[in-house]
Amino acid sequence: MRLPERASRLIIRSPKSTQLSPAARGRETRIVRVDYPLTALISDLHANQPALEVALADARARGAERYVCLGDVIGYGARPRECLDWVISLCAETPRDPLAQDGARALQPGLCLLGNHEYALLHSAEDFNPKARAAIEWTREELNRGEHRDANYGYWEFLDALVPAKSDARAMFAHGSPRDPVREYMLPRDIQNPEKMAANFARMDRDVCFVGHSHVPAIYYEDGRIYRPRDTEGPYALEVSAKNRAIVNVGSVGQPRDGDPRLSYVMFDGDNVTFVRLQYDHSAAAAAIRAVPELPGFLADRLAVGR
Repeated sequence: MRLPERASRLIIRSPKSTQLSPAARGRETRIVRVDYPLTALISDLHANQPALEVALADARARGAERYVCLGDVIGYGARPRECLDWVISLCAETPRDPLAQDGARALQPGLCLLGNHEYALLHSAEDFNPKARAAIEWTREELNRGEHRDANYGYWEFLDALVPAKSDARAMFAHGSPRDPVREYMLPRDIQNPEKMAANFARMDRDVCFVGHSHVPAIYYEDGRIYRPRDTEGPYALEVSAKNRAIVNVGSVGQPRDGDPRLSYVMFDGDNVTFVRLQYDHSAAAAAIRAVPELPGFLADRLAVGR
């Protein structure tokens, strides 16, 4: 679904789900005026170049004016350098899309956050499982290859400057959760844990917080509702307020884990979200992993099943 340009009048419907209240499911269409850069929210790329390039092409076609990456650019996959090149270009303070057509609107300043895989790369992966740790160790070597010394310096400088959370005028952004931006997972079962949910909403400094890390797309509302998209869906009005905030998990571009191997990302215009699911050549991403002896084959196998 192609989103109209920023500052246009949008006809928006709220998310429909059997998990929402009857009043919410029956809410009539309303008109919303927005004034916010149309933002592509990507997360957990995990060095999966084929998936990232499909996601970026789709976001470009939808008119993305800004790119925000919620972390974990690297880890698991075989193309950390290529994915870092894309993110450094698109998520910079002065962003550039190398594939944008002449006359395309200039991008707004972007943002990339520190994920737990970047943290492990910079510090230690001792708390990772053996397969994830092997990928981090190989990635560290890959980003230190001597024949690319100048590029290597740029990668490490970029990684060292990443922050775990940040907010703009409309939204908070974190890799994991509002209260633990690097490590804590937000999973659908957590909606049954009021203490965990309350603790996370208490740490939000905006009415909506976008996260990744669990690789499972969902919207968690402060009033106890949950919405789980199953396909490309939206735009939907979030309809958040200081009394009913929302945490939105954008899913994973590079390694979905909700049983659906299609990549997942979100478009956000300041009021409304669109969940995007897209097919990509996961066999090519898997082949790239299998071509690296240091990377466990399991990391390739799981791409086909989305687990």
